Amino acid sequence: MAKKKNVSKQDIITMYMDYVLEHNEEPKSIYKFSKDNNFDEALFYQSFSSFEVIQSSIFEAFFENTIVLLHKSEEFQNFDARNQLLSFYFTFFENLTANRSYVVYALHTNRNKLKTVKSLEKLRKHFKVFIKSLAIEKLEIKQERFEKIQDNAIAESGWIQLLLTLKFWLEDTSVSFEKTDIFIEKSVNASFDILNIAPIKSVIDLGKFLFKEKMVR
Repeated sequence: MAKKKNVSKQDIITMYMDYVLEHNEEPKSIYKFSKDNNFDEALFYQSFSSFEVIQSSIFEAFFENTIVLLHKSEEFQNFDARNQLLSFYFTFFENLTANRSYVVYALHTNRNKLKTVKSLEKLRKHFKVFIKSLAIEKLEIKQERFEKIQDNAIAESGWIQLLLTLKFWLEDTSVSFEKTDIFIEKSVNASFDILNIAPIKSVIDLGKFLFKEKMVR
């Protein structure tokens, strides 16, 4: 049988996911993987440098597919930050659920924590950019340095929240993962309530007023 002349990035991802789910382990080598799937090894390296890169790209693809679906919705564009994040979560976890067997293999079955971190590296990068793109109300700090610190803190806390939700979903045994849906709604709402800076602004305004009154007297 003649070898395949064209193998896309998505083709390789699909072949890889099929292999690990059928064998519950990674392919022995890129050479063997390419040979078993009837294409030249050189075609593999046109898309990926290693199996680790494939793993990271799979979670990146879950994110990208989620964003594509969200931007197809006119309603999403008009949502506030809270509802945009909720929409992201529900859509993202629908994508994960459609590929749950692989996600469980990659994150739950795999006990190598360093490898798990690497698998989520691209997802982390994209998700933090997404969080920063949301119109989350923040304290108005005139110094650029402190604005960056505030942005990074919100993005990092958002990433930790996503990891906690992912862990909850992996351990969820409820029908249709209903408990995960409840967890998402409650945790996202709670995080925005914590980030609600209106009371903080009131305290700052009061402080300014008292300071001004004291200076006038």
